[in-house]
Amino acid sequence: MQTLVFNTTTKSVKVYEGVAEESLMSYTFDNIPTVKVKDLTYYEVIQKEANDEGLESNFPIARFPIANTNMIIQR
Repeated sequence: MQTLVFNTTTKSVKVYEGVAEESLMSYTFDNIPTVKVKDLTYYEVIQKEANDEGLESNFPIARFPIANTNMIIQR
């Protein structure tokens, strides 16, 4: 089991091994406008990035299975 913590204020995601934030952190991602549920099977972490022309684009950078992941949304 793992825990995905999505902070909507700082636009960041942290993934911990286990069910509590006191567990070992596995991943950390920044510039995350949203975490989507895809096909009811996994959470998809979407990152925002600006290109050389100043245009922003969003793209998935990680997927975590819903069956094995708790998600906490913080403000």
